Amino acid sequence: MAVITAPGGTGPVGFTATSLTSVSAEPPMLSFGVGTGASSWPAISEADHVGVHILGEHQHELAATFARSGADRFGAPTSWREGPEGVPVLDGVLAWLVCRVVARVPAGDHRIVLAEVVLGDPAGAGRPLLYHQGRFTALRD
Repeated sequence: MAVITAPGGTGPVGFTATSLTSVSAEPPMLSFGVGTGASSWPAISEADHVGVHILGEHQHELAATFARSGADRFGAPTSWREGPEGVPVLDGVLAWLVCRVVARVPAGDHRIVLAEVVLGDPAGAGRPLLYHQGRFTALRD
């Protein structure tokens, strides 16, 4: 699971991404989809940079908070800080990336955002959080 964040005019925005894809190794690029009716879309549509956060299996509540409509996503208990390029960076994640938005491609009622990774930190410990068959889950041994 991944959470996408961006600075916004009235405060940071973010959402739990339903798709995150590696696009290119050189330069390192990724893509994610966002609905044009989503509360985060106005900020994402204008952002020069976004944050991409890979969640650990211990962060199912964080994933649910960022997926829930109308939630105070950056209020307690969410722990975050302003990172490089003004991007909100979530604490305690497996990895975070700051990405420069390269393009926003129309795709029905969504946009596919293409973004180049400019820096990040993969130092978080743990196993990734997954979403399968309508619920958050973890890898099995």
